[in-house]
Amino acid sequence: MAWFKRQNKGILTPTENKKEAPDGLWYKTPGGKIIHMRELKENAYVSPDDEYHVRIGSKEYFEILFDDNKFTELDKDMSSADPLDFVDSKPYPVRIKQSQEKTELKDAVRSAHGKMNGLDLCVACMDFSFIGGSMGSVVGEKIARAIDYSIKKKVPFLMISKSGGARMMEAGFSLMQMAKTSAKLAQLSEAKIPYISLLTDPTTGGVTASYAMLGDFNIAEPGALIGFAGPRVIRETIGKDLPKGFQSAEFVLEHGFLDFIVDRRQLKTKLTTLLKMLK
Repeated sequence: MAWFKRQNKGILTPTENKKEAPDGLWYKTPGGKIIHMRELKENAYVSPDDEYHVRIGSKEYFEILFDDNKFTELDKDMSSADPLDFVDSKPYPVRIKQSQEKTELKDAVRSAHGKMNGLDLCVACMDFSFIGGSMGSVVGEKIARAIDYSIKKKVPFLMISKSGGARMMEAGFSLMQMAKTSAKLAQLSEAKIPYISLLTDPTTGGVTASYAMLGDFNIAEPGALIGFAGPRVIRETIGKDLPKGFQSAEFVLEHGFLDFIVDRRQLKTKLTTLLKMLK
C-alpha cells in the first residue's frame, strides 16, 4: 500500500498564496542559454556560456566605464521639440512623452564626464530603448556639446553608438545632425584630442554614415550589427545575394572598416590602455 494517499483532488492553494519567480530574474540569450540577472550584471552583461553581448543602455555603460559609477551628466534636461508638427500613428510630442515615461530618459543619448581608471573622459552614449536610438535634433546637439566640453577641457571623447538611424519625425532637421556632429569632430581633430567610436548592436543608418565611423579608432563589440541600409534593401538594390555574416562586426573588421573588436568585459581596460598610448 502506498505510504501517501491524496484525499482531495486538484491543487487547493489560493491564488493569492501562490509564489512565483518575479519577472526579470533570468535572461535567455538567442542561443538558448539561461543566466541569472545578477550574474549577468557582474559579467558586464555578457553571457559566459555563449559570449552573447546583451543590448544595454547608457546607465549600464556608465556603470562599466566610470570609476565607482561617479560622473557628471551634461545637458540632462534637454528634450525634443516638434518643429514639423509631425503626426503618424500619434502626434510626435505624445510619442516623446510616452518614451520618456517608459524609459526614464529625456532622449536617445546621454552625455557625461568623469574618471575611467583615473583618466579624464567624456562619453556620449546612445539608448536604443528610446525610439530605436534614433538621431534627432537633441541627439545631435547633445553630442556636439559633449565634443565642445572635450575641446574646452582637453579630455578624450568616447562615442557609444546604438541606433536605427535618423529620426523620421524630424525629417531634414535630423539629417542636419550628420553634418553638425561631423563638423564638431573635425574641430576635435584639429585640437588633437583623441576620439574613440564604439559601435554596438545595432549601429545603422545616418549614425553609421556620420560620427560612428569618424573615430581616430573605430571599435565594436562582438556580433554587433553595423551597416547603413538594411540587408533586404541592399539585396534588392544590387540584385545579388549577400555574403554570410554580412554587416556583422566581424565582417566589417575583415573588410577594414574597424580597428578592432573588444569584449565588453575588457572594454574599460582596453580603452585605458589605448588612451595612455595616445597621450
